[in-house]
Amino acid sequence: MIHALVEFLRTLTTPERLIALLATVFTGWWGYALLFAIVFSETGLLVGFFLPGDSLMFTVGVVAGAGQLDIVTINLVLMAAAIIGDGVGYYLGRRAGPHVFNRPDARFFKQEHLLKTKAFYDKHGGKTIIYARFVPIVRTFAPFVAGVAEMKYSRFLSFNVFGGIGWVFSLTMLGYRLGSVQFVRQNFDKVVLAIIVLSVMPMVVEYLKSRRRKPERIPAASETA
Repeated sequence: MIHALVEFLRTLTTPERLIALLATVFTGWWGYALLFAIVFSETGLLVGFFLPGDSLMFTVGVVAGAGQLDIVTINLVLMAAAIIGDGVGYYLGRRAGPHVFNRPDARFFKQEHLLKTKAFYDKHGGKTIIYARFVPIVRTFAPFVAGVAEMKYSRFLSFNVFGGIGWVFSLTMLGYRLGSVQFVRQNFDKVVLAIIVLSVMPMVVEYLKSRRRKPERIPAASETA
C-alpha cells in the first residue's frame, strides 16, 4: 500500500506521468475533479498533509503549458479547491478543535504537527493563513488552528481568499512559463526538489531560531525580595 501511494505521488509530480494519467484514466473534467480533490484534501482535511501541494501546482502548470490542461480553467478550479478546503478546515476547528488537541497520535495524525502550527499561528496571527500556503504541513493545519482560536470568519475569509489565489497562481504560472525551458525539462526532478526545499525553508529557519533562543532567566528569590 505504501509503495502504491509513493508511486501515485510520483505520478502527480512528473509531467509525463501526470499527462498519461489525465489522458487515460481521468480524461476531460474528471482530470480537473481529481486535481480539485487533491488540493482540497491537502488544505481541508487534517490527514492530507502528505500530499504534494507546491510541487503538484508547478507540475500542473507544466502540463498546462504542454497543452494538456487549460491554464485559466485549472487556476480557477484549484483556487476554488484551496479556498473551500481552508474554509472546511476552519469549520472543523470551530466545531471540534479542543477535542482534537486531546486526540492520541495515529498513522496520519500527529499532535506535533498541530502544536507546531499553533506556535506558528500564535507568532504571526491572521497572516499565518497566507504564509502557511507556502509551507507544507503548516498549510494543512493553519485554518484548523484559526478555527480553534475563534478568529472572526470575515477576517479569516479575506486572508483565505488572498492566500489561496496567490498560492495557486504563482506556482502554476511558474510551471507554465518555465516548463518549456530546456534546462527545466532536462532537470525537472531537481527543479521540483528545489521548490520543495524552498517551501520548507521557513520551517527550518523557525526551528533554528527556536534552538538559538535562550530561555528567559528566572530571577532568584533574593532579587525579588
